[in-house]
Amino acid sequence: MRDVLLVRYGEVFLKGANRPHFLKVLTDNVKKAVKPIGGRVWLSDSRIYVSDFEDLQDCISRVTKVFGVYSVSPAVEMEKDFDAIAAKCCEMLKDYEGSFKVFARRSDKKFPLNSMEIGQEIGGRILDSNPKLWVDVHKPTHRMNVEIRDNAYLCVEEVKAVGGMPMGTGGKAALLLSGGIDSPVAGYQLMKRGVRCCAIHFQSPPYTGELARDKVMQLAKQLAAYSGGMKVYLVPFTKCQLEIHEKCADGLGTLITRRFMMRIAERLAQQFGAQALITGESLGQVASQTMEALGCTDAVVNMPVFRPLIGMDKVEIMEIAERIGTYATSILPYEDCCTVFTPRHPVTKPKLATMPDAEHKLDIEALVNEAVENTEVEFV
Repeated sequence: MRDVLLVRYGEVFLKGANRPHFLKVLTDNVKKAVKPIGGRVWLSDSRIYVSDFEDLQDCISRVTKVFGVYSVSPAVEMEKDFDAIAAKCCEMLKDYEGSFKVFARRSDKKFPLNSMEIGQEIGGRILDSNPKLWVDVHKPTHRMNVEIRDNAYLCVEEVKAVGGMPMGTGGKAALLLSGGIDSPVAGYQLMKRGVRCCAIHFQSPPYTGELARDKVMQLAKQLAAYSGGMKVYLVPFTKCQLEIHEKCADGLGTLITRRFMMRIAERLAQQFGAQALITGESLGQVASQTMEALGCTDAVVNMPVFRPLIGMDKVEIMEIAERIGTYATSILPYEDCCTVFTPRHPVTKPKLATMPDAEHKLDIEALVNEAVENTEVEFV
């Protein structure tokens, strides 16, 4: 008899002929997550198990952050002796009160009792051993799960995980990561679909300082906890912003700045092998996020731009940020380059056809090349 962690997956189950590939990737990701604590991971009979962990709560915390995992349960693995299984179930529920149901599943068809018989017999013994429990087959408060596989696995508690698809099965993308609330949430939403991300951050010293940089690196680390690591590109953006401020119409400053960010991000994304860009924009939230403005920024790149927050309001975004642990960092009062040289009266409905004239005084290629060549790369 030993303690194990039973790992359940959700959407992966629907993948048909491709399921073995997705399961292998998911199992490898779980192995990577628990490797620092010495956990052993294996896949058997469409279930993932973890054993030999040093700290159960630490193991649960790590595995529930693995995209593709639907839930986990602390479980007991034991031999398939029915009387011993029933006695252990009674022991596991001895301190519980309220309604319960035994959920039995038998994949080993040689076991002498079928699933219904297992549930009925164990349920009766639990009732005899604990008068504070009663059976409710429709909406039980507690679930006693009994799985008869290569061994018997017993569990009561279930801890919800992040769900989604296994990291690495959805391609690669580059996240434009600011120090705000929105962009980390946008990155998380795409990572949840199995997209492996790098982060691109634009910094403008001396207008932005080390504290702003540290804040963004902390956000990247918080996202990396869900992905097993992340590459961060730190782009020197001061020269671009100064040139835009000096040579372009004030009302278009933010929009032209965004166009430069997209150009630079695309170059860096190609270095990473990314197939798309990710931004945290929400339609109409600020002047640069109107439909017309977004059209003008997308026009300067050739790869898809994903905006998973486009239809969300700020409250919805903040709720996700709090749940994934980035909110407290995002609200630290260290401004990023997006607040530098903000126009007093930004244009909200720019015309794409007028943008070349608006940028004609800028040496676009030289500015983009210089920014890319001087970009720093860090790993978190």
